[in-house]
Amino acid sequence: MTSAETLDRRLNVIRPDLADAKLEGRVQAERFITGEPAQVALPVVGLRPKPEMVSGIDTELLMGEAIRVFDRADGWAFVQAQADGYVGYMPQVAVGAVKAATHTVIAPRTFLYPAAELRKPPVAAFSMGSRLTFVGEEETRGTRYLMTAKGEGVIAAHCLPVDRFVCDDYVSVALRFLETPYLWGGRSGFGIDCSGLVQLSMAMTGKFALRDTDMQVKSLGTEIEREELRRGDLVFWKGHVGIMEDETTLLHANGHTMNVARENLDEAIQRIGWLYDRPTTYRRP
Repeated sequence: MTSAETLDRRLNVIRPDLADAKLEGRVQAERFITGEPAQVALPVVGLRPKPEMVSGIDTELLMGEAIRVFDRADGWAFVQAQADGYVGYMPQVAVGAVKAATHTVIAPRTFLYPAAELRKPPVAAFSMGSRLTFVGEEETRGTRYLMTAKGEGVIAAHCLPVDRFVCDDYVSVALRFLETPYLWGGRSGFGIDCSGLVQLSMAMTGKFALRDTDMQVKSLGTEIEREELRRGDLVFWKGHVGIMEDETTLLHANGHTMNVARENLDEAIQRIGWLYDRPTTYRRP
């Protein structure tokens, strides 16, 4: 039987008292459950390794994203994200009932207005990648809004139907996040980290990527030589990843500029070297 310690706690639902039913026979736990389907009910919510607010976030989940809930206690929910399998704790208030999403937000950030009127104070803000449910459309002074069942509106140009993707070029999506603040564990247009930028940008073009840098380096594409680098290739350091905008320019969310920035690759390698040494690999997704 597999030891729980050998399984990645980020991708496997397992605690001494419970585990995912699909792990039954592989690990020991007091009970095995399948979890209940739900979805994220707040614009952005941090997923934590422990059920406490002082615990740093591993990643973030966005409005409308599908989850499975395995436990609820003391105001916290123990969940697994359906999209990438990430496991952790989120406030129970952020858990909502499953609704069929109609659209995905494609702007880095957008507002939810109380009516089809941009002059009214917004009631919420959503990140790119959020999945929303609309029941109709309205137009005010030539601006189209997608409308919720409550009569709230989002700029229609900021969304696409859920069965459509922004484009084929994930680099062009990543470029929309230029100057977005760097946030450890961030995965939204309000704050993002290096691997979050890769994952979210790829997702918006229909490409799948796991969440963390160590996961991505093992699963994305094939290894190439530095001399082969071109647009869309990835440069990995131990604990960091960047996207090549072209043969010489690196695009990455980083703690040096504290935002998503462009940087000459040679200069980035020299600057980053003192902390992360040289790149460990170059990969083509």
